[in-house]
Amino acid sequence: QVQLVESGGGLVQAGDSLRLSCAASGRTVSMYRMGWFRQAPGKEREFVAAIRQNTGYTYYADSVKGRFTISRDNAKNTVYLQMNSLKFEDTAVYYCAAERSPTGGYEYWGQGTQVTVSS
Repeated sequence: QVQLVESGGGLVQAGDSLRLSCAASGRTVSMYRMGWFRQAPGKEREFVAAIRQNTGYTYYADSVKGRFTISRDNAKNTVYLQMNSLKFEDTAVYYCAAERSPTGGYEYWGQGTQVTVSS
């Protein structure tokens, strides 16, 4: 089992920055990839960014490319999402997720952290 706990959300103004953290505990050594997703009110959850645990290879949604950066600290079992130049449309609950294999899908999810960007 893997437990994920997000932190770092809050209320900011458009153009500001935030850094989200996702602390993982449990059987984290077997994780293939960690990702961030978000869900805005009335919308489906969408992919934001992901990072492979062993190689550090990163993936980004087009909507955040160039503004958000995902990184990891394997020694701390923590994944970060640095969000710069925030926009009103980035307002959502942000979830951290973990995937054990390339084909297994994201099996583990955190509770989410709210990010609100005022325009």
